[in-house]
Amino acid sequence: MAIFYVTAGLMHFVKPKLYISIIPPYIPQPKLVNRLVGFIEVVLGLGLVYEPTRALAAYGIILLLIAVFPANLYMYQRKNKGLPRWLLFLRLPLQLLLIGWAYIYT
Repeated sequence: MAIFYVTAGLMHFVKPKLYISIIPPYIPQPKLVNRLVGFIEVVLGLGLVYEPTRALAAYGIILLLIAVFPANLYMYQRKNKGLPRWLLFLRLPLQLLLIGWAYIYT
């Protein structure tokens, strides 16, 4: 799980246009939000590696997954990025599975 979140966080810096494009328009400063979310994902992913910070990092990931859900919903509704709508729809309940996965580490 740590590798998953560190990699996902780094991708915010490697492919920023992709992530910025799915940030809903009502979110101010999308470039800053993208960098912030990427940084938080990296930090929380690293936090999973160490026993003393594991539970806190897992709770942080749960909160982050809830916070980024509007971007996933927006991507499903408006910005398909060439992906099939059914795949984007499946991504929405996937958030619940990711939350459950993170909860295991609490």
